[in-house]
Amino acid sequence: MPDIDLVRREIEHMRVQVGRQRKEILQLQRGRDIHGIGRILLERMLTKIDTLCEQRDALKKAEPGPNARRVLGARKR
Repeated sequence: MPDIDLVRREIEHMRVQVGRQRKEILQLQRGRDIHGIGRILLERMLTKIDTLCEQRDALKKAEPGPNARRVLGARKR
């Protein structure tokens, strides 16, 4: 199973790519040159991000209990 930090970096990378793709689609729409391929690619990228987020959440749940990680500013018992 991949490392949680690797998954987080991949999610951030994909989000940047989605932002670029959205800007490109908006430019195409303004120029009346709308392509379905761009929309299909955007949907695939968003699906990939959702999958990576699910994988990240599963990795977070698999981490050791709350005592293993310290939270800044947490109260001591």
